[in-house]
Formats: sequence, structure tokens, C-alpha cells
Amino acid sequence: MAGKTQTYYNSNPKAKAVKAKQQKKFNAKPEEKKKRSMRNAARRALARLGRVKKGDGKDVDHKDRNANNNSPSNLRVQSASANRARNQKNKK
Repeated sequence: MAGKTQTYYNSNPKAKAVKAKQQKKFNAKPEEKKKRSMRNAARRALARLGRVKKGDGKDVDHKDRNANNNSPSNLRVQSASANRARNQKNKK
């Protein structure tokens, strides 16, 4: 299903513009800004330890799923595909 959706947005410029506008509105919400800030803080923490670097294609994962807990023992580095597959599995 995701492939069909992606194709639709790639071939329909109006739909792509609408989706971008909706995404911008969503990302401007205070709770989303806070979540993004916590994700960025977690990545910076592991970057300081030398475990990740910009553009390496890796995600920083919170083992306990609590974005407020950025202790090094709660953070791990995973490939983007493995981390995002785990997130999709938890949503179902």
C-alpha cells in the first residue's frame, strides 16, 4: 500500500503540495517540537560518545520507548530500516 501512496504523491504535484502543507502544520505543534528536540538530544549524546555521526544512515533508538530518558544505557544505534520496522510493528 505504501508504494501506491508514494507513487500517487510523486505523480500528482497538487497532492504533494497539500501533503507538504499538512506536514508543516503537524511539525509546528508544540508537542511535536518537544519530541523532535528530545530525539535530537539523544543523537547528540551518542555523537559525543562517537557512536554515530551525521549521514551514517543509522537511527538512535530508545530501548524503553521513553524519549525523555536519554541516558546512555537506554540508547542504542540501529540501522534505519531495523528501527523503523520495530516502530511499525509496535503501532499495529
